[in-house]
Amino acid sequence: MRRTVHRHLGKVVAGTAIAVAGTAAMVAITLPGTAGADESGGTGKAAGSTQQQAADGQGAAPGVVQQAPAEGEKGKGRDPLTDDETQRVERIAVNQQLLNSSENVEGKRGPQRLDVELANPGPSELDNPNAPRRADVTFYDYKDDTVVTKTVNLDTGKVEQTGTQHGVQPPASHAEDVEAAELLLASPLGAGLKADYKDATGNELTSPDQLLLTAMVYKATPGRQSGVFDQCGEHRCVRLFPKVKNGPWIDARDFVIDLSARKVGKLTG
Repeated sequence: MRRTVHRHLGKVVAGTAIAVAGTAAMVAITLPGTAGADESGGTGKAAGSTQQQAADGQGAAPGVVQQAPAEGEKGKGRDPLTDDETQRVERIAVNQQLLNSSENVEGKRGPQRLDVELANPGPSELDNPNAPRRADVTFYDYKDDTVVTKTVNLDTGKVEQTGTQHGVQPPASHAEDVEAAELLLASPLGAGLKADYKDATGNELTSPDQLLLTAMVYKATPGRQSGVFDQCGEHRCVRLFPKVKNGPWIDARDFVIDLSARKVGKLTG
């Protein structure tokens, strides 16, 4: 592996050694920084299969009212949410209406779960050690490119507040990272990524499971991009930073994946 990386080093971009094999390029040491268009980013967060099934809207038949989920293990005060609380919050937040009216990143029924975190107490509850525990759960609805946030009271099991926003792009989830990689690999523009992976490992790249994935949300700068990029910001778009498992980073920063339109494009200039 070290011999492969050193053989192809030849260009330095933003302080990072870049290889030039294929259309994409292998990055030797550090994760590339952002450049170009206005971006907001964050690392994808792996989610357990149970949580992700809840986010994808699996396990509920149309027209069936589910029983309230068991409370399971509970935290106290400002303790972090337990796994049981996280699963319960997701199931409470995705009611039948949201389940049937929304789509996840794969185009399936139900919104895409992005994040679940402990909610801040209200102003009148700051000094109350017995204040109810609440959680904010954030989804992305690919049907209309809407961010949906619900605040769930863990004591009562009820949704206390729902907010929707357009044109807001929180950090991508792990499921979105994987889907972006799937779209890139299926595109002719993914040929360079495959070539670099084979050069680094000697094996064919056929699945995102062969990579460690991080994505950063991409927003188009008005007047600078056109075509596949002009709706990025309204649409859910990302740039991928893939890494060979136990190997080098592969520089795929030139590629933008529009998850809403399910298209892949390449930045120029």
